[in-house]
Amino acid sequence: QVQGTIFPAPNFNPVMDAQLLGGALQGISCEKDVLIDILTQRCNAQRLMIAEAYRDMYGRDLITDLKENLSHHFKEVMVGLMYPPASYDAHELWHALKGADTEEKCLIDILASRSNMEIFQMKEAYLMQYNNDLQQDIDSETSGHFRDTLMNLAQGTRMEGYADPSTAAQDAMILWEACQQKTGEHKNMLQMILCNKSYQQLWMVFQEFQNISGQDIVDAINDCYDGYFQELLVAIVLCIRDKPSYFAYRLYNAIHDFGFHNKTVIRILIARSEIDLMNIRQRYKERYGKSLFHDIKHFASGHYESALLAICAGDAEDY
Repeated sequence: QVQGTIFPAPNFNPVMDAQLLGGALQGISCEKDVLIDILTQRCNAQRLMIAEAYRDMYGRDLITDLKENLSHHFKEVMVGLMYPPASYDAHELWHALKGADTEEKCLIDILASRSNMEIFQMKEAYLMQYNNDLQQDIDSETSGHFRDTLMNLAQGTRMEGYADPSTAAQDAMILWEACQQKTGEHKNMLQMILCNKSYQQLWMVFQEFQNISGQDIVDAINDCYDGYFQELLVAIVLCIRDKPSYFAYRLYNAIHDFGFHNKTVIRILIARSEIDLMNIRQRYKERYGKSLFHDIKHFASGHYESALLAICAGDAEDY
């Protein structure tokens, strides 16, 4: 049972919410608690209706007003919540590709984990928002087998729901050879299988791989490859096995390895809030002993912390 932490609010009144937000933003000092109470407690579709009511009421764009009145990471959270999911992915990819440095980990997180439909919608949003083609931008901003694999994922051509047990051992054999030989051709075969076969098929392939090699596919990839190509391949495998576990692992790294990598934490919490953030929280607690709620509380502060915790929707006992 896959579950998020943010649901549609009952007795929803977009006009009233827009009025409260207007009051909070137009006042002498911005009432940040009001923003948190409203924007983290409405689902994305409701937030878009609030933005529409806000425009009708004030003749202003809510995102623009949030940007003008808020600052730093708190602003990123509040503004991020206002994008439809595909637009938010497009926004994150654009900044990852076009910023001063390419943010490879952001590209990996998004492209390794999204469904064909999500990828299709994200590409459309990217084109509309930035008048650029996502695949062309990936092509020009990344390189090597890492680029080829991202390009393959960005096509959104993974088979869905189809599994053929008779070819699983054959695919596993190709993967195993690719880990032994490491030629350009083998790397292409490796990414072709990981990017295009269905999740169901790859479950069987990974099992066969273990039987053939006596090694887990993730360990084999880590032994044979390095750099972002290796990170991307591992991310694909982990997402196929269990997406909530993958995101729990990414959050843990972002919180502990980088001295709280704000962008990553914000992106994952917002993007997964209505999909599987509850599951991610459970995996996090199981795997790392401390709750996600506890770790955010420990590293973030102020209204920024309050906003993240509201999205995380932790319970008192989580602390």
